[in-house]
Amino acid sequence: MAKVITFGELMVRLQPFNYERFVQASTLEFTFGGGEANVAVSLANYGLDAAFVTKLPAHAIGQAAINSLRRYGVDTSNIVRGGDRVGIYYNEKGASQRGSVCIYDRANSAIQLAQPEDFDWDKIFDGADWFHFTGITPALGENVVEICRQACKAAKAKGLKISCDLNYRGKLWTREQAKAAMSDLCQYVDVCISNEEDAKDVFGIEAEATDIYGGEINHEGYKSVAKQLADKFGFEKVAITLRESHSASDNGWSALLYDVATNEYCLSKKYELRIIDRVGGGDSFGGGLIYAILAGKSTQEAVDFAVAASALKHTIEGDYNMVTVSEVEKLSGGDGSGRIQR
Repeated sequence: MAKVITFGELMVRLQPFNYERFVQASTLEFTFGGGEANVAVSLANYGLDAAFVTKLPAHAIGQAAINSLRRYGVDTSNIVRGGDRVGIYYNEKGASQRGSVCIYDRANSAIQLAQPEDFDWDKIFDGADWFHFTGITPALGENVVEICRQACKAAKAKGLKISCDLNYRGKLWTREQAKAAMSDLCQYVDVCISNEEDAKDVFGIEAEATDIYGGEINHEGYKSVAKQLADKFGFEKVAITLRESHSASDNGWSALLYDVATNEYCLSKKYELRIIDRVGGGDSFGGGLIYAILAGKSTQEAVDFAVAASALKHTIEGDYNMVTVSEVEKLSGGDGSGRIQR
């Protein structure tokens, strides 16, 4: 069984019930989520040995965060305990023409204040096959950039494959800061995951004749983006998720996967989504892609599996994608009828 290590921040997610706005809500739902933790949950649900690494306070909320991962079989044994705060994000779900809103309250969280000496990467990576992180994590501060750098160096020294979802978050750092940090970290990365905005925001690489707000995707343009990213950093594979935003409730969803060794550009089928919860959609794609590659699937099969996994996540409340391999393969195989299972 392959072993995958993910590293990042696990946060409290506070959200009004249903589609209420912040200003009208009297109560908030309390759950947990975070990019790399979401990937770990997906992989554990697919039957892989998945471990999540972070730093969390040694109090009840920190323990509740850890318990939320243990529930799905994620290995939490290398989570460092310390600090005072668990980061928070407030999520207001959009609907129809009203977009979702995310407000961060994560300053001085345990992981943001973590130091490189908190993590023994040689020990953490013992027996591991894959390491995954996102651009959200180094955005927390220069100290966390250094932690990610040390993790990547240790993973590379031990022969692990490394994947990174660029995941640019303008509320956390500037484009200049992102470009400097990610240009350094991406030299270690084998599999890069991006979307229609990240490559432009972080590296200034963009597809021609595409209007992400008007819902127009130029597939040939994204082939060029994938190749430019691979040429710049030496990636083995580049995946680009393609979201056509018809409204906050209805999106077209597909992806492109470029395999450098075979020079294949494989485009998935497109799903027309009626969205229940889009948070974690990209993470569920990442989890599906990592699983598919480790399972030895072809380039086309891998992108089809990853997109189907993510399509299913859009129907599930919360950050975590709670689906099985058989459910994903059923959808990727063409059964998207949604008929009741008896």
